[in-house]
Amino acid sequence: MNKRILISTGGSGGHVVPGVIFYEHLKNSFDTRICSDQRGTQFLNKKKYDVEIINTPRLSKNLFLIPFQIILILLLVIKSFFFLKRKKIDILISTGGYMSLPLCIASKFLNIKIFLFEPNMVLGRANKFFLNFCEKIFCYSDKIKNFPNKFSNKIIIIKTLLRKEFYLTKPSENIDNKINLLIIGGSQGAKLFDTAINESVIKLSKKYTLKIFQQTNSNNYENLNNFYLKNNIENKLFDFNEDISDFMSKSNICITRAGASTLAELTFLNLAYIAIPLPTAKDNHQFENATFYERQGCSWILNQSDLDESNLTNKLINIIENKDKYLEKKNNMKNLRYQNTWNNINQKIISAINEN
Repeated sequence: MNKRILISTGGSGGHVVPGVIFYEHLKNSFDTRICSDQRGTQFLNKKKYDVEIINTPRLSKNLFLIPFQIILILLLVIKSFFFLKRKKIDILISTGGYMSLPLCIASKFLNIKIFLFEPNMVLGRANKFFLNFCEKIFCYSDKIKNFPNKFSNKIIIIKTLLRKEFYLTKPSENIDNKINLLIIGGSQGAKLFDTAINESVIKLSKKYTLKIFQQTNSNNYENLNNFYLKNNIENKLFDFNEDISDFMSKSNICITRAGASTLAELTFLNLAYIAIPLPTAKDNHQFENATFYERQGCSWILNQSDLDESNLTNKLINIIENKDKYLEKKNNMKNLRYQNTWNNINQKIISAINEN
């Protein structure tokens, strides 16, 4: 009889996208399903996936609300307990975050095997809490900050998880006569990018033939569209749910936040990028993600505190004009993607589950 696997995800695209990738890797070998909170469903194709909703609230720092949240989480643990028992789940795979708390706690009570996933270079707090109870934790590196040495034997290093379409997408273009600049802020959007880089974009448009591909949300679409029309800059605006691999393939330089999935995708498609880590990311994990790739000669980092029109413009022009350094970065990315194939990752994940 096939093992029954539940993938727990939710919150942001950074959790949901890997959850969906795990599902796609496992669906043909196991009886696999997905559970998410309400926030996470906006990143899921509801026609394709039958999603169970367990809506765990964000943990508030408001002391008055904490008792009510504890009661709610306890109720969700009970709901999760009966759900897991009813569905006869054998294995839980958690992509981290507070959304996973009720299901992981209930799984512990039911002696369900727990597998964790940590894509960041800093161990997430939920993952750290459940390390003692999990079978294994899938990671991209064994050099993760805050990872207790006593659990290092639980790490399974895998190549970066990518949606299937990335393996079918041609690598990004090199800088030639035209600058195709991609600007992406992740599933949460980056409102800062909708305003802080405008002057740099105008200066670039006066110096080079420029086209902008920019990820934004419905709230900022009109303002951005008007800005590009006013300055006669060729552009294409898109949201998180559109095919990002296509825009990466058409671009030759990128400005981005430093979510683990985004950096993995950019690196795989050989797209040179400037990472501007979100300074409010928990435990500064975006900075650590960006540093991981910078140390391997794949990218540039610009701290948000240094983000002004002059610094960004100078950095972009330096990258564009310094072709040797630019091509060196792209070559390092090419080396890093070695052996990252769908089949290799598929075999490693399935093997890990069957062995435990």
